[in-house]
Amino acid sequence: MAFKPFRPKPPGNRPPGSRPGGPRPFNRGPRPPEHNINSFIKANEVRLVGDNLDEISAVAGQTVEPGVYATSKLQKWAEEMGLDVVEISPNADPPVVRIVDYNKFLYQKKKKEKELKANTSKVELKEIRFGPETGDHDFDFKVRHAKNFLSEGNKVKAYVQFKGRAIVFKDRGELILLRFLKELEEYGTAEQLPRMEGKRMNVILTPKKAVPKKKEGE
Repeated sequence: MAFKPFRPKPPGNRPPGSRPGGPRPFNRGPRPPEHNINSFIKANEVRLVGDNLDEISAVAGQTVEPGVYATSKLQKWAEEMGLDVVEISPNADPPVVRIVDYNKFLYQKKKKEKELKANTSKVELKEIRFGPETGDHDFDFKVRHAKNFLSEGNKVKAYVQFKGRAIVFKDRGELILLRFLKELEEYGTAEQLPRMEGKRMNVILTPKKAVPKKKEGE
């Protein structure tokens, strides 16, 4: 039997509108800018602000001061300067705009956001545990740790753990935590007075904004 070579079917046999590999994906077109700029600004009048008004005045042939202008006029000036009209406060009445290079504007904005995020320290909740029979040496050691935690901007949760029959010594636990708060009153503020939660008596301290400098040996 002779071998018959493969012959692809002519394209005319496909149903109308079909294409190899399935339907053509929907093309959404270019994404709109993050801010309303140039022709995307809908308001007929806007309030112009910025630190380059002298440069704008040179192009406009008049003294340009912060104030309300026709959007079309600002768009004309921006085009002559090779810049963009950028809406920075769309909810104001009228909206507030600047005439800037939009790409540089976005770069500076994201740079500031990144720096702010990097400078924002994450607040952690540090735990310190006591027992109803905690001695003075152990107590002082834990107070020093708490001072360090609060100085670093962290919250501190101190608790007294009661095991078995030790629950009858709740008064001792409360005295320990009240003494703890007294030792740290220059470093943190108690969110509430000591309270029982199950078999624990807890208190949480929030660091004060101005933390005193640590003394030598602390």
